[in-house]
Amino acid sequence: MHTLLARLSRHLWPLAVANLLANIGIVVTGGAVRLTGSGLGCPTWPRCTDDSYVAHGELGLHGAIEFGNRLLTFVLVAIALLCFLAALGARHRRATRLSLVIGLGIPLQAVIGGVTVLTDLNPWIVAGHFLLSMAMIMVCVALLDELRSPDRTAAPRLPRRLAWATLASGWVALYLGTVVTGAGPHAGDTDSPRNGLDPAAVSQAHAISVYVLVALTVALLVVAVRGGHRWLARVTGLVLVVEVLQGTLGWVQYWLDLPVALVALHMLGAGLLAAGLARIGLAVLPHASENEARAEAGTQPRAATHLG
Repeated sequence: MHTLLARLSRHLWPLAVANLLANIGIVVTGGAVRLTGSGLGCPTWPRCTDDSYVAHGELGLHGAIEFGNRLLTFVLVAIALLCFLAALGARHRRATRLSLVIGLGIPLQAVIGGVTVLTDLNPWIVAGHFLLSMAMIMVCVALLDELRSPDRTAAPRLPRRLAWATLASGWVALYLGTVVTGAGPHAGDTDSPRNGLDPAAVSQAHAISVYVLVALTVALLVVAVRGGHRWLARVTGLVLVVEVLQGTLGWVQYWLDLPVALVALHMLGAGLLAAGLARIGLAVLPHASENEARAEAGTQPRAATHLG
């Protein structure tokens, strides 16, 4: 067992990256289930039907799509387990804790996904399912930050407060995005309920939240550049690009009546935005590497980056 852990420890970084990619990927595949009207392709949970755990021919393409998405959960479990074991083998305590959180989040997410099926895709529960995915993506980013970010001191008060305000407004924008989805036409099944809100009104509220998010990100970028906080400025600049692209895509899909392909891209953008927001929140916090266990064997601790 010790030999296996030692071998896995050499692959901690790629497994951590795989964790992030898999959690973003399942957001996109979950969106594909909804956008193809396959949300109830398997009409119950945890079984696919009352008498079978797997999809069968009578369920057609929708059953195959929904069951396929369920199977991807096992891929996430395998990656999370290997990452956890690799962190154990590397004796990296903080990485082990973060890997464990990711691993525990997957069955929780599966249960919430089951509840969405049992409630005929209730839009508010679907929203919770999506937002938990965003939280898990953020934890995956925290793991990557732990493994390979430069050592740094805490940012001064102003950029730190702007960063947390940006993170909070990002969560508001993500939440309102789920409200827009719950009012829109892509329910996942023709008989699934909608939240009953006016799509135009909630879309406008969502757009305003995005404007606030972009404004706060620009303010943070200006403060970071003027203060000479290069790492924070680099992270914030990249996130701003994601926000602008995501906002533009949102407007285009709205005016084109929500074409499926653009909605799928918008969901991918949401995952990338969640990752970026986590990066901003982490960039203003102090970080010191665990010298006894780096992501790669033999890597020396990096020089500290002073933010203030």
